[in-house]
Parts: sequence; C-alpha cells; structure tokens
Amino acid sequence: MSTYDARFRIWRGDSDGGDLRDFTVEVHDGEVVLDIVHRLQATQAPDLAVRWNCKAGKCGSCSAEINGRPRLLCMTRMSVFDPSETISITPLRAFPVIRDLVTDVSFNYTKAREIPAFVPPNDVPAGAYRMHQVDVDRSQEFRKCIECFLCQDTCHVVRDHEENKPAFAGPRFLMRVAELDMHPLDAARQTGLDRKRTAQEEHGLGYCNITKCCTEVCPEGIRITDNALIPLKERVVDRKYDPLVWLGSKIPRRGKPT
Repeated sequence: MSTYDARFRIWRGDSDGGDLRDFTVEVHDGEVVLDIVHRLQATQAPDLAVRWNCKAGKCGSCSAEINGRPRLLCMTRMSVFDPSETISITPLRAFPVIRDLVTDVSFNYTKAREIPAFVPPNDVPAGAYRMHQVDVDRSQEFRKCIECFLCQDTCHVVRDHEENKPAFAGPRFLMRVAELDMHPLDAARQTGLDRKRTAQEEHGLGYCNITKCCTEVCPEGIRITDNALIPLKERVVDRKYDPLVWLGSKIPRRGKPT
C-alpha cells in the first residue's frame, strides 16, 4: 500500500472567530477525506470537532466545504486531489459555526416545520391508495434526499444574504413543496391549502433564479432545479398570471360558499 503526506488547511475556531491551521497528514490508498480527518484527530488534534455518522454517504452528517465546494467528507476521495496540492476544509458557510467544522443547521429544521405535511384524501380508505407508476417515480427522486443541506449551503440566496433567511425556505424545502404539489393523492386543496400560493408567498420561490448550483452539489444526483423548482415555478405562474386560470378561480364552485 502506497502512502504520502498531504498538506491540509483546516478551519479551527468557534462562534467568536477562528482561522485556518496547517497540518500534514499521512494518506493511504483508497481513503476519503473523512479518513484523514479521523487520523488527524487520532494523531495531532484530538479536540477537532467534526460531525459524522454513517461514513457511507447516506446520513448527510459530514457536510463541509472542501477547497470552497460543499461536499460530504465521507464521499470525497483523496484520489481526486493532486498529492502536491494543499487541501482546505472549512465549515458550511451559510450557517453559524458551533466549533471547528460543526455548524448550527437548525435553520433547516425550522423551515421543515413550516411546510404543511401530506394531506391524505378523505374519500379514499386507508390501504386503497393507488397511483400511476410515473407519479411514484417522480416523487421517489425527491425522496432520495439525505438532508445533508449542501444545496442549502451553496444557494447564494441564503449563502450571501443572511437577511433572506426568514422569507426563503431554500432548495431542499421548495423541493418538498414541489413534491407535495405534484402528488396525485395530496388533498391539501380540500382543506383550503394552496401549495402553489404558499410556495410563492410564504416560502420565497420567487427568490430562486434557477442557477442550478443546488443540483450541482447534490450527492444523490437529484435534479432539484430541472425536476422540482422549474416545474413548480411554471405552475405558480400559470396559477397567478394565466387569464383563463384566473377567471376560473373567480367562478363559484357548486356547493361552495360564494
């Protein structure tokens, strides 16, 4: 097994501030960046804080920025870097630092709670739900999300503008709204909930300018922009600006109060 010494610059600090520290760490064949971080903890920096769990790219815990790009530490192989380059590891920039590489991502859980859950249809008994396979496949792509929040971190709407956070859910949760809005069994409209309206007025869909940066960093390969955000924007525009749709919304439905 061949080895070499790699140069790393790792951010050390907490909410009060910090800086990049230089380390030289031994690298073995087949290792990922998380392996190197663990070796660094074992040999040079036992107090280095890093969040991780499965080491299989499925829990989303070890999100960080490697050479400025949001990545999972456990899915970034050392073989993609030149042995002579210095590799920087920094915490997710869009969220407050707790310590070292660990950030406070509670913003995302707050946004998750703001998305109304799936509403089962009243006229279909439990166990009798039926869907076309194409509808299953469409939703299944979005359910691959591991909530690593790399898409949230790279989205410039929250990354570069802290003031936007109260009004913007971010790509991960707009994708959730899109999934529910296109679900054929979601009966939200029967309860008076219009997901297209809330996407625009409550979750900040209009802030998204579809640069596809969220899609580019998704470790699950979800086409967030093409398959969720753009179709949701199209449905919102149809709902809000199409004159025929607008006129139809003004016609009272039978059995509904005017």
